[in-house]
Order: sequence, then structure tokens, then C-alpha cells
Amino acid sequence: MNAKKPLTLRMAAPRGFCAGVDRAIEMVEKAIERYGAPVYVRHEIVHNETVVARLRGLGAVFVDELDDVPDDRPVLFSAHGVPKSIPAEAERRKLLYLDATCPLVSKVHIETERHHKRGAHVLLIGHAGHPEVEGTMGQLQGGAMTLIETEEDAERFEPPAGTPLAYVTQTTLSVDDTIKIVRVLRRRFPEIWVPHKDDICYATTNRQEAVKAIASDADLLFVVGSPTSSNSLRLVEVGQRAGCPVGRLIENVGAIDWTMVEGLSPTIVALTAGASAPESAVQGVVAGFRERYDVTVEEVETTREDVEFKLPRELV
Repeated sequence: MNAKKPLTLRMAAPRGFCAGVDRAIEMVEKAIERYGAPVYVRHEIVHNETVVARLRGLGAVFVDELDDVPDDRPVLFSAHGVPKSIPAEAERRKLLYLDATCPLVSKVHIETERHHKRGAHVLLIGHAGHPEVEGTMGQLQGGAMTLIETEEDAERFEPPAGTPLAYVTQTTLSVDDTIKIVRVLRRRFPEIWVPHKDDICYATTNRQEAVKAIASDADLLFVVGSPTSSNSLRLVEVGQRAGCPVGRLIENVGAIDWTMVEGLSPTIVALTAGASAPESAVQGVVAGFRERYDVTVEEVETTREDVEFKLPRELV
């Protein structure tokens, strides 16, 4: 029997679930306990198929729009937030609804409204098509906000004449990319109103700093997360920019191309997980490596998180 090759698995801490994701998942579980199945959820509660599949097994039904929700069943809104029109429609139909929007996303919604009431045109730094961006853009009437995706967008933007400007950001962006866009805006519009505190959430920032710490001299980086997860995609980008030559986003251990791993002959593999990825999927990856290699695990902790968000009163 051939001896296993040695391999170091360098694991980021913190990684995986954040407080907003924990809260959203628990809200679905508690709603099923309280109201019985089925409980409806508009869009994926968080961007992770493993999580969604488990909740579906408990009795959650995921739908695209409120039109798919019967009048006599409760519905939850996802952690990414929704446009104002969605709860308004739920109230018109007298639906029992629960809002699982992450409190840090809600903070951005509040900031957006505050800027608008002060007469500002609001710039949202974010990615088109992401549910969080659609929810934030939907806090104001059409034309009151402009989406800025790149530095080029920031250079090209022409503000409405005589209107003050403010900016907010999607919470799951690359910190480094966002800084570059903000620099352009502040250079072009020195009077622009800025957030009192960074909108990019603590968990996104912490996970990006942690991946930099594990990826700089690693041969290969795996990020556990779904391809629809913005913060997971950003972790791959951040890790490669930090110096790791190869980064891959994987849903679970079954997505690993082991021939690629062998072909690279890695000695150090960096491993982390996006904020909506369960630790069970991470440990599945660890087990997969242990089956094939003589693994030494290194936990690299860059900060500790103790944030918790309370459940709404209806579910306590």
C-alpha cells in the first residue's frame, strides 16, 4: 500500500455562517415549528443549495414571487432584503409575513431613505441582478438611485444638476474593489455624503481578511459556497489577488476535481467558506482530503466574532 502524500490544509477562521444567515435560517425553522408546514419563502432564504435543500425537507417551499403564495400560509422574505413593494403587496393581501432581511442590509435601506429625504441622489455601489441590490434599489422610486458597478461607472456618472449626492454599498462586496470605486467618487464629488460606518458587513470584511492570511503562499484555494453567493465569489477573487495561483468555488466535497489537485502537486491548500455555507460542508471537504492525503490541519484565526441578531417577537 502506497503511503499518502503529506499535505497541509490551512483553514480560515472566521469562515462560514454569519449572524444574519444564522438568524434567517432559524426564522424558517421556527416558523415551520409554529405554523406547521408548508411555510413559504420568497427566493432562497440564503444563497446556498445545501441549506435550501435541508429547509425544503423540513417543509419550506421556495417561490419566486408572492403570486405563488396561498392566502392562508405564512411567507418569509429572504436575508437579502426586498423592495418596498413586496411587503406592501403582502399587506394588501393580508398575508402573514416575516421579514428575514439581515439587520445590516436593513441599515443600508434606512440610510438610503435618510439620504433621499435630505434631497440627495443616491448612488448604490453593487452588482446588477443581485437580490440585495434589487431590494435596496426598490426602497426608492425610479430615478432616485443610480447603480455603480465599476470604477468606470464612477468616472462616467453625471449627477442631476444642483442635486447633492450620497452613496451606499451592497454589504457583500470586495472591500478592496469598493475602496477603489469610493476613491473615484470622492475625487469627483468631494461633497458626497458617505455612510457613517462602512456598509460592507463585518462578516464579509472578516472573511476577506482571513482568506488573505491563508492564501498568500498557498498552492490552491477552495472556497465552499454556491455560485449565486456574492460573498463567496469575492473570497475566490480576494484569495487569488493575495497570491494564491489557483482558486475554486465549490458547493461541497463532491465538486472537487481531484485530478486537478494531483496535477498541481500542492503542499498547502487553503480552505474557507462563504457566509452562507454550512460548516458541515467544510468538514466534508476536510474528510475528503484526509481520505487521500496525510493531512496536517492549520487553523488561522484573524479575528473572533460574537455578533448575534435577535429573532422577531412573533417567533420567540
